[in-house]
Amino acid sequence: MAIRLLALDLDGTILDAHMQFSPRVRRALRLAEEAGVHVTLASGRFFPSMRVLAADLGIHEPLICLQGAVVQDPISGRVHFHCGVPLALAYEFIDLVRARGWDLALYQGDLLCAERMTCLLEFYAGYSPVREKVHVVPDLRAFLDSDPLKLVVVAEPEQAAVADAQLRERFAGRLHVVRSFFKFVEATNLAVSKGQALAFLAQQLGVAQSETMAIGDNDNDADMVAWAGLGVAVGNASPRVMQAARYVAAPMEQDGAAEAIERFILAGQHA
Repeated sequence: MAIRLLALDLDGTILDAHMQFSPRVRRALRLAEEAGVHVTLASGRFFPSMRVLAADLGIHEPLICLQGAVVQDPISGRVHFHCGVPLALAYEFIDLVRARGWDLALYQGDLLCAERMTCLLEFYAGYSPVREKVHVVPDLRAFLDSDPLKLVVVAEPEQAAVADAQLRERFAGRLHVVRSFFKFVEATNLAVSKGQALAFLAQQLGVAQSETMAIGDNDNDADMVAWAGLGVAVGNASPRVMQAARYVAAPMEQDGAAEAIERFILAGQHA
């Protein structure tokens, strides 16, 4: 079947460390849209940042934000899907992270909140085309009045690996925990992931699973790549994504995502 819905991760897949998209990626996405393919972005980033990136690429479909906790239209701002972490689990997560002394931030509505600013949290807030403002509150537990959308532990790579393992074990079957970047470990509702959000969006657009294609590189992309009719890993992808993929493209630095789009969507349409 022809591909009718294409979902792309950002960081490490099509967006480089300088927050830039290559000309080849831009061209491939433009031609895919001109061919009638629905194109969306799927990221752990929050909506305001993703909206800027989508506008830069000319993408108009609803965006998969915060690891799938939110699906939102970049033009109208309409929220199609929204699912937070139950407060009781959020409290337990906060207590554990405090006990370990790790840096923690969370998304409450449109706010990124933390109890203190550190170099690591400064890095997290700045790792975006739109710098995220961190709202410092005395007590995250007391501040929360509704389910947070995502909780994020920020640590140096070695400590992040430890946090990832411990949080996965503690919240197995209760929260979806992923290591989205070498310094970031993120937790969302168990019903939230990029793969589940892609399934939701496909249904909303009337697209069959077999007509979807997803491209990613990191562990938080694995279930999206596995769910898609055609799952693609770029050559720099983690082992988990490689295992989930049906096709392995070149690394991001060699425009692997564009290569896959050209091969599976554009071949025969644009010589």
